[in-house]
Amino acid sequence: MKNLRLRMPKGPPPSSGRPPGPASEEEVRALARFLRDGPVVVLAGAGCSTESGIPDYRGPSSRGRDRRPVLYQEFVRDPEARSRYWARSAVGWPRFTLARANDAHRALAELEAGGVVAGVISQNVDGLHQMAGSRSVLELHGSLDRVRCLECGATVSRLEVQRRLEELNPSFGWTDREADGRDAPRSLADGDAALEPSAHRGFQVPGCSRCGGILKPDVVFFGENVPRERVERAWDLFGRSRSLLVVGSSLTVYSGRRFVDRARLDGRPVAIVNVGPTRGDGPDILKVEDRVGRVLPRVAALVAS
Repeated sequence: MKNLRLRMPKGPPPSSGRPPGPASEEEVRALARFLRDGPVVVLAGAGCSTESGIPDYRGPSSRGRDRRPVLYQEFVRDPEARSRYWARSAVGWPRFTLARANDAHRALAELEAGGVVAGVISQNVDGLHQMAGSRSVLELHGSLDRVRCLECGATVSRLEVQRRLEELNPSFGWTDREADGRDAPRSLADGDAALEPSAHRGFQVPGCSRCGGILKPDVVFFGENVPRERVERAWDLFGRSRSLLVVGSSLTVYSGRRFVDRARLDGRPVAIVNVGPTRGDGPDILKVEDRVGRVLPRVAALVAS
């Protein structure tokens, strides 16, 4: 199985011009029928986590924010890029850890417990599906709570790295605020925080405590390959389902959209719940434009009844 590389998207899907939700009773019933015909595998995107206060890259919550993520090769080759990344991450991490599972996560866990959902392929890196009680979760892009050494492969908790960052940078401005001084937080996607362009200058980054190598969060950066074994496990989970439910993803990144393409090729039913258009939309897709935290509990309650 060829490794899957996470590429920068070329742009958002075209707008449908339709206001999102709330889903009609007919749409909720259609989704309930779709799920009852399972087992279903769920592809979960950032829209599942925005309702927990974690911004996304392309949705409504990200408008007006600096959304440029660090690229893998940039991080590996450029010490200044690593300093910039870890400074932003260090400020954003405490707020990121406050996020809690929302109604969408809990509804998916309930559907899994009821035998309707076979598992979740998550494009998120926040662990909120597990927090809600989901057991079969494949974290396609990794998890932010782990940090890995690029030299020796040793792993350490993100909390331990945060402690070392604070010890190395005692005079750094450990405040998550607007660059113009206002009190509004500037949290970004994946636990980052917006800082002034020069704020990271002089920020010290720890090396691996075992070998001194480069430490990188155990998540897939843009331009980096998703590990082969993880891709194979995702396809195995996909293969144990009859249909695919996409929740909270615009499918702009191919690492997720490829599951929709494969489902179409195999003739498997596909349903999408998302605010706004996606790159998987089409006449063969059951599409509901609504917040996942609003529609999934309604669907789960109907399935349970």
